[in-house]
Amino acid sequence: MEEPLVLVTHDAGVRTLTLNRPKALNSFTAAMHGELAAALEAAAGDPEVRCLVLTGSGRGFCAGQDLADPSVAPNLAPGAAPTDVGATVERFYKPLALRVRAMPIPVIAAVNGVAAGAGANLALCCDLVIAKRSTSFIQAFAKIGLVPDCGGTWLLPRLVGRARAIGLAMLGDKLPAEDAERLGLIWKCVDDLVFDAEVRAVAQRLVAMPTRALAATRSAIDAAQHLDFAAALSHEARLQTTLGASHDFLEGVDAFMAKRAPLFTDR
Repeated sequence: MEEPLVLVTHDAGVRTLTLNRPKALNSFTAAMHGELAAALEAAAGDPEVRCLVLTGSGRGFCAGQDLADPSVAPNLAPGAAPTDVGATVERFYKPLALRVRAMPIPVIAAVNGVAAGAGANLALCCDLVIAKRSTSFIQAFAKIGLVPDCGGTWLLPRLVGRARAIGLAMLGDKLPAEDAERLGLIWKCVDDLVFDAEVRAVAQRLVAMPTRALAATRSAIDAAQHLDFAAALSHEARLQTTLGASHDFLEGVDAFMAKRAPLFTDR
């Protein structure tokens, strides 16, 4: 049997999805998209999952789209109709980005190697990006005559500002993980030798936290980017009404008053 294109493991509330095309730096094919979409849906629907880690096998996180895959490979025959690359974005990358941004649990991108093109932007779709110091992020689209996709045009200016977003997207230079952290593109750059331990520690910390509130926090911050200040305040109030009636709020307050560790269970 062929090895899965997405490896799935589960440990103490943490579901880890590992992109598994190491010889191709885990670049995307239609088949890998299918396996990843199914794995994300399974994690979203499993009450035992309280944190998701997305990473890659081998020496890369994800090199973006495999340009040899039939879904995007140009038809070079004379007079042939051009390949509709946009259809691939609509079919695969748009649902992928939307699914990751709407997971009911916190999502960590554990960037173990180079993240390029759609692979870089997939990482940026996650809630927390933890990267090895030896890694880099590359907006490689301009090098093949395309624009950033998988949410890149939306994410980049919001994370680093328009000037830096334009520079990263137009020039397509490698951005070392240390610089990505300094610019605010990612959450944390860590030394390679402690990378695995750091990812595990952050994941377990998130597992112990109020999962529903964490997902609502992401949603509120994203929604506020399109709201004026007063509307954002009203949106916060609506969320607090819902969360304030939850078990985790009552548990959190009781634990605080009793000076004990809380036991959060909502999801």
